[in-house]
Amino acid sequence: MLYSNISVTAQILTVPANGGSTKAMISERIGLTDVSIHYGRPAVKGRQGKIWGGIVPEGFGKDAGRPQPWRAGANENTTIAFSTDVIIENTPVPKGKYGFFVAYYPDRCILIFSGNSNSWGSYFYDEKEDVARITVKPLTTESLQERLSYTFEHQTDSSATVLLSWEYKVIPFRVTADLQKTQLASFKNELRTDKGFDPAAWLQYADYLTDHGLLSDEALLYASNAAQASPSFRSLSLLSDILYKAGKNKEADSVMRKAVYFGNPYQVYYYALGQLKKNELSRAEMIFKLNHDKEPELYITNLGLANYYKAAGNNKKARQQAHKALKFAATPNQKDEINTLLKAIE
Repeated sequence: MLYSNISVTAQILTVPANGGSTKAMISERIGLTDVSIHYGRPAVKGRQGKIWGGIVPEGFGKDAGRPQPWRAGANENTTIAFSTDVIIENTPVPKGKYGFFVAYYPDRCILIFSGNSNSWGSYFYDEKEDVARITVKPLTTESLQERLSYTFEHQTDSSATVLLSWEYKVIPFRVTADLQKTQLASFKNELRTDKGFDPAAWLQYADYLTDHGLLSDEALLYASNAAQASPSFRSLSLLSDILYKAGKNKEADSVMRKAVYFGNPYQVYYYALGQLKKNELSRAEMIFKLNHDKEPELYITNLGLANYYKAAGNNKKARQQAHKALKFAATPNQKDEINTLLKAIE
């Protein structure tokens, strides 16, 4: 017959995984770093007490005549991928996709990140392909984890703990990304796209550099370009900040005068108040006075000068300016704010 040679056992089309192990994938973004784990999920199936040191052999088995760690899952390789360089515990691991294996011992586990992520299980494991080996301590829990799972816990802006849990054991390892390094790399890459033509992007980049103490000619260049292309209080005050921190006080003051012109009185007030909190008295004085000269009949501009004089130790002038501010106060909240300052002066 025409079809007599076709095997009835051939599995060409996709069917669910057999053998009781399901496939799973979990991903987490740590800062700007994507971490993805693909793995099989074997079940305990009543084998409590026979998993660790039994189903999961202790150390390195030698079924193929060479060391074989546990595949940290079931069936094909467990893989873990990092979109940027990371640090696992205290060990640097370059970005990339890895075969993930574990050599289990009751008092420690050796995590193995292999450059070979395509082989089936650990049958073809070759220690020469190891990129990193990291030793961690396994934990014992009271609650049963029926199916093996990976989860992310204890997240911060730049790190998370990966937990491999099965039966009554948990194997934790900390993954840390260099957030500043990855953020800078991301900014630089985006500035080479169409976003690199947007003054708002230049301003954001310069602002990030300044906030993180990364003052440089690059920060000055991007801030200058942003202020020139799209002058605003924010862009000009940032440029003034960078110039001031670079010791170019005369240029910084000149730019600040332009910034006050573009800013509303409240923007300028809170900016100057920030300078006051940094103990930059002369700079705060200049900005508060520029704000007052621009809008002398507002409570907020007079309140600014009152705050400055109080910080400078001139209580007489501070009280005078506070009473002027009270004259222009329009709401109970504004009056309460001024009266609180007056009490602090007296």
